[in-house]
Amino acid sequence: MADARFLPPHLDAKLCEQARLTRDPRFDGLFFVAVTSTRIFCRPVCPAPSPKPRHVVYYPSAAAAAAAGFRPCLRCRPELAPGASAWRGGDALVASALRLIEDGLLDEAPVAALAARVGVGERHLRRLFAEQLGAGPLAVAATRRLLAAKKLLHETRLPVGAVAHAAGYASLRRFNAAFRDAYGIAPRELRRGRALPADAGELRLRLPYRPPYDFAGLQAFFARRAIPGVEAVDETAYRRVFMHGGVPGWFEVSALADAPALLLRVRHPQPAALLAVATRVRRMFDLDADAGAIAAHLGRSATLRPLLRRHAGVRVPGCWDGFEVAVRAVLGQQVSVAAARTLASRLVERYGTRLDADAAQGLHALFPSPAVLADADPTAIGVTRARAETIRRLARAVASGEVDFRAEQGLPAFVEAWSALPGIGAWTAHYVALRALGHPDAFPAADLVLRKVAGGGAPLATRALQALAEDWRPWRAYATMLLWRGAG
Repeated sequence: MADARFLPPHLDAKLCEQARLTRDPRFDGLFFVAVTSTRIFCRPVCPAPSPKPRHVVYYPSAAAAAAAGFRPCLRCRPELAPGASAWRGGDALVASALRLIEDGLLDEAPVAALAARVGVGERHLRRLFAEQLGAGPLAVAATRRLLAAKKLLHETRLPVGAVAHAAGYASLRRFNAAFRDAYGIAPRELRRGRALPADAGELRLRLPYRPPYDFAGLQAFFARRAIPGVEAVDETAYRRVFMHGGVPGWFEVSALADAPALLLRVRHPQPAALLAVATRVRRMFDLDADAGAIAAHLGRSATLRPLLRRHAGVRVPGCWDGFEVAVRAVLGQQVSVAAARTLASRLVERYGTRLDADAAQGLHALFPSPAVLADADPTAIGVTRARAETIRRLARAVASGEVDFRAEQGLPAFVEAWSALPGIGAWTAHYVALRALGHPDAFPAADLVLRKVAGGGAPLATRALQALAEDWRPWRAYATMLLWRGAG
């Protein structure tokens, strides 16, 4: 039997063994297979002949396998594995720390700074990482940089120096040394003899996910809320403009027909923008969710079970910008989605930043900043006086740091801080937490549509829905999406 000493409690050794032998894509990225006879670690979907169980050791993360002295497989390429949800262990503190590592915090700061951001001691944080991921924060960050760089070497024409910088390495020398230690070859040798992709002035990356994946559901959600000029959505792709490093660019996300992955196209003059955009897009399209675990938990509910069958692979739609979603949520209070979209469009036309449409596939504006809306008068575009004041107050609070979208915030603290703002109630706070933080347990229980669908047509009282949803924790955000999908 394969060695399962390093598996965390939420992974069953027999299940992992079956997934490895059948190369089940639903488990890709949830664990890694290290082979003691070759000192290589692979994804469970690796096409190489399956090693004998006595030579197999399972690890909960690529960082754990790398820290134990195993090299990444050049055939199945662990950098192509879908990410494991930061919430997979159910520990909000570790989830917050992982998001900060993904954002590059440890590329320049020590572990003590990471521990301070999440509000614990450094020793305690290291212990939690060892228990849940099998590796410390620095090892996780180092593996993230290495695999990100390997992906850029394979999928772009970026010079090696630009790859090192984009992946978060302080110098090309350090990158070369880390790459040679991991793969036994220099980065340039990896590209030797390979046909590099044409760039046509843009950079492309494949962003994998674990099936099932309800891409159509996400596209429909984004399409109904797309702000003309800022974003555009059709059946095949999502597009929007963005600002990085003070320079505008655009990106497009579409589904690949031949692989469980999305294709990200980015046009921006700064190569370092690519991974920053990719990280935010992964969250926006909820690519790291463990659909199997979520469905197994929510499937115990008689209310949600039929919805799970109809909408397999449901995801929580994130956002590009938290402030934008917060303002949109205020505009959407007690009006239809279409009406809120119209008001958002007017807000952008009046207060947004105009761009060269030819440089961004016809998209021509950036959403207005908090500094701009802090003194704006949205009543001029049809917003009620009360909501116009809420938008101004919200903008000032974000600009001053009174409220923010930091990943390390707990859901109760976030809801409390936002609900203290005039005009912001629990519904708005939970909606913003669902979309801007991607919090899996955010639940806008006062929503009329949720109460209607959960009540079979007759709206439940908010408290009754909250009581019903207790059994849906910690995945109430996914239950929210299922109920909204169930409303058609």
